[in-house]
Amino acid sequence: MSPRPLNVVARVLLVLAWIGCAAPFALAQVNPRELKETPVRLQADQITYDQNLSTVTASGNVEIVQGERTLLADQVTYNQAIDQVTASGNVVLQEPTGEVLFADYMELRNELKDGMITGIRVLLSDESRFAANSAEREEGVRTELNQAIYSPCKLCEDDPTKAPLWQVKASKVVHDSEANIIEYKHAVLEFYGIPVAYTPYFYHPDPTVERKTGLLAPIFGRSTALGLEATTPFYWAIAPHRDLTISPRFTTEEGVILGAEYRERTASGKFKLDGTITYTDERDDNNDTTGDEEFRGHARGEALFNIDNQWRWGFDFFRASDDTYLKRYDISDSDILTSRLFSEGFNGRNFAAANLYEFQDLRENLPQDEVPFILPLLQFQHIGEPEYFGGRFNLDANGLLLYRPDGTDSRRVSLSGGWQRTHIGPLGSVFNFTAQLRGDAYWVNDVADEADGTNSGSGNEFTGRFLPLGAAEWRYPLVRRGERFRQLIEPIASIVVSPDGNNPDSIPNEDSVSVEFDDTNLFSLNRFPGLDRVETGSRATYGVRGGLYGRDGGFASFTVGQSLRYEDDNTFPGSSGLDDQLSDVVGRITIAPTDYLDYVFRMRVDPTDLKLRRTESYLTLGPEDYRLKVNYVNLARELAVDELTSREEINIQARAKITEHWSVLGEYRRDLAESEDLFAGGGVQYLDECFDMRLFVERKFTRDRDVEPTTNVTFRVRLKHFGS
Repeated sequence: MSPRPLNVVARVLLVLAWIGCAAPFALAQVNPRELKETPVRLQADQITYDQNLSTVTASGNVEIVQGERTLLADQVTYNQAIDQVTASGNVVLQEPTGEVLFADYMELRNELKDGMITGIRVLLSDESRFAANSAEREEGVRTELNQAIYSPCKLCEDDPTKAPLWQVKASKVVHDSEANIIEYKHAVLEFYGIPVAYTPYFYHPDPTVERKTGLLAPIFGRSTALGLEATTPFYWAIAPHRDLTISPRFTTEEGVILGAEYRERTASGKFKLDGTITYTDERDDNNDTTGDEEFRGHARGEALFNIDNQWRWGFDFFRASDDTYLKRYDISDSDILTSRLFSEGFNGRNFAAANLYEFQDLRENLPQDEVPFILPLLQFQHIGEPEYFGGRFNLDANGLLLYRPDGTDSRRVSLSGGWQRTHIGPLGSVFNFTAQLRGDAYWVNDVADEADGTNSGSGNEFTGRFLPLGAAEWRYPLVRRGERFRQLIEPIASIVVSPDGNNPDSIPNEDSVSVEFDDTNLFSLNRFPGLDRVETGSRATYGVRGGLYGRDGGFASFTVGQSLRYEDDNTFPGSSGLDDQLSDVVGRITIAPTDYLDYVFRMRVDPTDLKLRRTESYLTLGPEDYRLKVNYVNLARELAVDELTSREEINIQARAKITEHWSVLGEYRRDLAESEDLFAGGGVQYLDECFDMRLFVERKFTRDRDVEPTTNVTFRVRLKHFGS
């Protein structure tokens, strides 16, 4: 029978005839695999069938769908005798993995899984690309490309023939989609078409892999303390739920610092451990070597596990071998390291927790024997449902055992119960009524005198206090709505009544040493941060809040207020702003009209001479790509018992995207009170779809024993899509 053309209407009939004619031939070959062939759907502008040659020829917008694969071409010929599909002209093969193969010519078999391809281009699922002279496919999972080029970089729109930012040329590239790796043989790395590196073999994960064992992007740098350095991380994907990263850090001045991080998810939670260790020259506080060598390092971890739907437990720990190790090796600037073992539970409006704390104080001249252990801290909180009159009862319980190897020990049990009700008056006034009863019992020994810190030598002593409290708060929110804005003015006043003098010297002050009086705790019933000190005596607090709120989300708001005490209370430190009968005036102004401007100004003013005791300004200006942050803090008197010298500091951070791919960033911090620079740094970053380069230079001006002012330079290059 001679070939004859068929029109578009006959496509479906031809497909059925094709399958029917192919069946006897398939049976004659007695090929079990062909008996189980996946059904084929074919459509084209024109289809012809040659029964003598057992071939089907399709032309014009040809589309073949078999299983999860789709073949598009200008012309396709299927030879039933040899089970071969030949495609030419704008050939496109879409793989189930998301990859797309483009070619000038393809010969495919085995349900489009095997074959030979010439003039091939491959678009991977992450939009990176291959191009090669020819390729062979096996079982649809292995593709071997000959004389291939790989690059994830986009081609220049003005001149597509121009070399991309970087590419890899290789004599052979093998993509195994079953093993999820891409292998290169005799590969050359080029930047802008210029060869820069050669390797006989390497491999990296394909885009479908989120995590794969191998080297990560190295980090290079130079430090005046450590010399030249290079960090070469190695990532080990141990299992789907656990991994390990080993990061040796090579330095010319301090040898090798070995670092590692282990992460794991379990059926009930997750945990992470990391640490470093080095064996290096021992140094004294003047940074001079002593002639000996020592091990230095740190360990850190965190974990959280669910016990059931209500309870969970976990831990956080952070320890260093000595006081200055973390700063010298630029790991952390923390002065106090906290380790904690905890368990906590949630049940409706109830919360319970148990914590064990251990601290490591890295500050100079502070003996570790005087640092406390908390073994344990127990907490319970309950908030009741609304009762008949609309109020709620609440209960707080707290237990503490604080131990020092050398110094004051404290055991505390605290119980506080209360009732609170909110009432809205007929004219819109809001009243909050509170009644509270609190009792604290202490068993202490060797309580230090707060005035001079000396030990009283009191031995074991049982002490405590009992404090009833009543409070009433009135607010009157006045709102005016406009077409574009909503205005709010809200005067607030409160009265608290409680007896004076419930802070005996026999109760040690462990958790309320630093008191910060500002707009956030202006109307609090107790402005001490912890439980060891309570605010006593009758007092009144008054202030006003207001704001202007736009329909598009922009707003401006303010808060200002003051507290009046009927009796002096020398429990508050002289620097707190609450030590006199008439407190300092505190306030806050926030201006945020758009996403490009956010300004916060906080203040504390001495009412006698209207001098600013404390000011804070926080400014964020510009969009994400052009952002400026300025933070300014001025403390006329330090918020601490020993009243350290005044502090005035400014911190400036800036980032600007100067082109589509280039950005610059910088940071500067200065102590204005002492006229000393604290930190200065800046850097540049290039970032596009295939390349990430960062260069950062910083100068730290502070000194801490063997940690001298240092200048650090860090450089990192990351070729994206290489699994790093």
